[in-house]
Amino acid sequence: MTDVNLLAGPSIRRLRRREGLTQTAMAAALGISPSYLNLIERNQRPLTARLVVQLAEQYDFDPRNLRQDEAVGGVDGLRRRLADERFVDLAIDRDEIAEWLAAAPHAAIAFARLFDAGGAGRAESTSPLELTRREIERWRNHFPDLDSTAEELADELRLSSADFGAALAERLRQKHQIAIRILPGDVMPDALRRLDLHARQLQLSEMLDEPSRHFQMAMQVALLEQREEIAAIANAAHFTDRAAWRLMRRHLAAYFAAALLMPYGRFLRACEATGYDLVVLQRRFRVSFEHLAHRLTTLHRVGQRGLPFFMARIDRAGQFSKRFTGASGTLLLESDTSCPLWSAHAAFAQGGQIVTQLVELDEPTGAPQRWLTLARAVEGYVMPGGDAARFVVALGLEARLAGTLAQARGIDLAPSAATPIGLGCERCHREDCRQRSLPPRGAALHFNERTRGLTPFAFSG
Repeated sequence: MTDVNLLAGPSIRRLRRREGLTQTAMAAALGISPSYLNLIERNQRPLTARLVVQLAEQYDFDPRNLRQDEAVGGVDGLRRRLADERFVDLAIDRDEIAEWLAAAPHAAIAFARLFDAGGAGRAESTSPLELTRREIERWRNHFPDLDSTAEELADELRLSSADFGAALAERLRQKHQIAIRILPGDVMPDALRRLDLHARQLQLSEMLDEPSRHFQMAMQVALLEQREEIAAIANAAHFTDRAAWRLMRRHLAAYFAAALLMPYGRFLRACEATGYDLVVLQRRFRVSFEHLAHRLTTLHRVGQRGLPFFMARIDRAGQFSKRFTGASGTLLLESDTSCPLWSAHAAFAQGGQIVTQLVELDEPTGAPQRWLTLARAVEGYVMPGGDAARFVVALGLEARLAGTLAQARGIDLAPSAATPIGLGCERCHREDCRQRSLPPRGAALHFNERTRGLTPFAFSG
């Protein structure tokens, strides 16, 4: 943090007032001019690393207070909240949000807390799933301590065996005295993984394929060896809902498992060397497409960042069962349902092929943004009898960043090639959409009995 210059005027002004100092007195203590301190407090000059150190030494100041924007997920976190339909008419753009966060971070945090708690009228924001998702988004789905520990353990395991599955099994046997046992599907009809502490066994269903077995073993390693770290991160969210706490804990265990199978440095190098080729990466790291897609949303290590993907899992009804915005800043996932014009839905019929589409979203807090999306149908775990849930996993990347992707070769990324989509019919105000099923929420409907338009609803507002 101290190697980065940043604007932190409101924080410095509050500190000075807390200490009962004039600008002249504080400037003298810091060895700068009063006019320079005045510029810092007005966010017209950045706070340098040297000044951060001086503030910490002289005023018992915690430098982490300078990054209060992280408490709301930064500018992107506020953008997602302000994309709510109640604020659309205000047309608050990204620059205004950045100015608000810089000038009055406590006011921004207060707004975010009220919004997240449902005080702004969002009943769904109090559900365990929504509470957990917002906490994950606050971290931008990147947990650096878990990532570093997983990377170190992955290096250690690879020294013990070239077969990573065998290395995981050996880790569980040696460190935890737990053996791996594969059981028939009819013996485990309602479970994929079971830890039997009495028998000292990790029991896995035979219906799991090899990547899924590896992932379940890695999950068990996470639950056994990272229990305290995972609990500490979940506790820091201060959930009042126990179900949200448990969902967060499960997400963090899965995060560690993915980081163990796809260790940060090696995975990012492979991404960059292959142009983020999804097919090559899936085979090289022997993971499922869904786990690969999720991992691509987490690559935000300081000084070693990957491309900012978002990821979603969609069912046939267009509902999101997973949504990870990561560092993408997209608002495409901020609706309860997806747009029928998004070709991700067509991936159900494409037999596991990757379906690409350039889409344009009219974002309510700024100019239209274009995204290249990559979608593929996946099956849930196959159980005895052959039944499996089916979903589509979709990845998205801003079009301006997508030119180097392996899956973007031959795709026209020009604005004219983009398909306009919305946030579901009830939140979309495009007037000429022939796929419209419902009118926009809050819009005034117009009726003309003499004319039947191309769409079932005419509206304004």
